[in-house]
Amino acid sequence: MRRITHLDMDAFYASVELLRYPQLKGLPVVIGGGRRREDNAMLASLNGRGLHEIHLDEFPRLHTYTGRGVITTATYAARAFGVGSAMGLMKAAKLCPDAILLPVDFDEYRKYSRAFKAVILELCPVMEDRGVDEVYIDFTGIIGGQVEGGRALAEQLQRAIFEATGLTCSVGVAPNKLLAKMASEFDKPNGVSVIYEDDVQGKIWPLAVRKINGIGPKAEAKLTQLGIKTIGQLAARNEATLIEHFGNATGSWMSRAAWGLDERELETSSEPVTISRETTFERDMHAVRDKAELGAIFTRLCERLAEDLQRKGYKGKTIGVKVKYDDFKTATRDHTVDTPLNDATGLRASAGLALKRMPLEKRIRLLGVRVGHLSQDQ
Repeated sequence: MRRITHLDMDAFYASVELLRYPQLKGLPVVIGGGRRREDNAMLASLNGRGLHEIHLDEFPRLHTYTGRGVITTATYAARAFGVGSAMGLMKAAKLCPDAILLPVDFDEYRKYSRAFKAVILELCPVMEDRGVDEVYIDFTGIIGGQVEGGRALAEQLQRAIFEATGLTCSVGVAPNKLLAKMASEFDKPNGVSVIYEDDVQGKIWPLAVRKINGIGPKAEAKLTQLGIKTIGQLAARNEATLIEHFGNATGSWMSRAAWGLDERELETSSEPVTISRETTFERDMHAVRDKAELGAIFTRLCERLAEDLQRKGYKGKTIGVKVKYDDFKTATRDHTVDTPLNDATGLRASAGLALKRMPLEKRIRLLGVRVGHLSQDQ
């Protein structure tokens, strides 16, 4: 019986920070933005003390933040206030002003990422790396991988990872990647959920369609207009109807996904060719009349792309810009640098040079930035 596992580290960045600052355990903590003067001042005042000895009153608070940074992650205590990943820090400060704010430290997160993946590979040689804090694992042929549907091996992995790193993870075991990804969300944090083929109607169909990895907010809104809110309602729709509204590939995929069908194999050696960020505007924008707003969006795309690159541990030499016009035609321009980069300032400057060579007479409906010719950021 095919047993595919999705393993997701619990609030990974926040959990790594709590290893350094155990006195913050149980408190609302937000991770986001770069290191600020307040952070440097706190560290400079240690006077021989360890990080675990810093008093709570010395930590910077979220309400002191000014800028356009976003949350990378937050502890579960902070999430209880409605704070979440990708939310602006200024907005989050209104929801939870007294939350402790820590800067992002990608070097530290990558170190722990390598550590927990090394533990997995010792027990399970077939692993698909999905980023700094999640992986897919094939339990099918592993000794113990079939016991209790994979639960025994999943719990063994949890214990081994905790012993090696002090971190917890949530695990979903299922017949395929699609269901395993969903199952890993069922019992967070530090839980194990096992799904069988016969569980699709009872456990999967009652869920919202958004729980299917690959159905985003726009597709969800369109499905809602069709009267489809749950996965069960999606499964009940004729595939031809879905194809009519979403196209051949997407409509067919939605129909199969609703029934829990997914034949994808694990990709154990894939490397990304490019990493990109793009946004479609709610209204078409004009390069001159909307210059300030477009500039702010462009800068934010570069900042988000820099965060993606740093989180995934990559730099790139080719920075590209993509524009889709109001007539749905697309144009791209590239700019290549001598030294690979992954910082927001460098990306913004290089992307700006590429954008200057772009025809901007027509109104714009989509703007994107990408980085290619990637290399590992060691």
